[in-house]
Amino acid sequence: MLLEGKVAIVTGGGSGMGRAVSLLFAEQGAHVVVADINEEAARQTADHIGSSVLPVQGNVAEAEDVKRMVEQTVDRFGRIDMLVNNAGVPLAFTPIEETEDDIWDRMMDVNAKSIFLTAKHVVPHMKKNGGVIVNTASIAGIRARPGLHAYCASKGAAIMLTKALAIELAPYKIRVNAINPGPADTPMLSRFMNGDAEQIEKDTKEIFINSVPLGTLIEAQDIANAALYLCSDLAAKVTGEVLNVDGGRGI
Repeated sequence: MLLEGKVAIVTGGGSGMGRAVSLLFAEQGAHVVVADINEEAARQTADHIGSSVLPVQGNVAEAEDVKRMVEQTVDRFGRIDMLVNNAGVPLAFTPIEETEDDIWDRMMDVNAKSIFLTAKHVVPHMKKNGGVIVNTASIAGIRARPGLHAYCASKGAAIMLTKALAIELAPYKIRVNAINPGPADTPMLSRFMNGDAEQIEKDTKEIFINSVPLGTLIEAQDIANAALYLCSDLAAKVTGEVLNVDGGRGI
């Protein structure tokens, strides 16, 4: 029970990695706030947890939604010990000249601005007792790929924001780290590709598996395990670090 009695907010907690993180944290004794833009998905995750859980619908790229999420957490549980920024959006291969402005803005809003907004509203509560922030970035934030310029830029921003916050918040005993997942076996994976839906489903795993030295896709549970380590006292002296959970793809 590495997180006994702690309170965690998990954004994007309705599916994939976020759901895995939410379930594992609950198993380890945490009270979990499952935040997701999809209300039904958040409730489904909460139903799997059962008790000591609060599903919250909201858009993490919108300041008012984030503020409400934090207020609801404090009203329900009285404090915030951990924040896992897992919400994110992918980008299918797109040449730079074909990338619309709103696509660029959405990448930056959901993958980077959301980290700024959640930290802005959570940190005042964490300064009272310390805390931990874990940001889900991507191996694409340090290993660029063609046609993924906006995604790579947004995840690179997430990584540098992680490091900047780690320095700023260290005096308050708030640790800030990031996880760089590699290609993961989640519903989001196929959205990195364009083309016929049936062909994408057939080819996606083979294409991405071939890019991973260990020869397997990353599982949502792998990311949850990494988040558990970084949020627990096992990582009490770890801050400002970026943990690659990518099967060696970043080498």
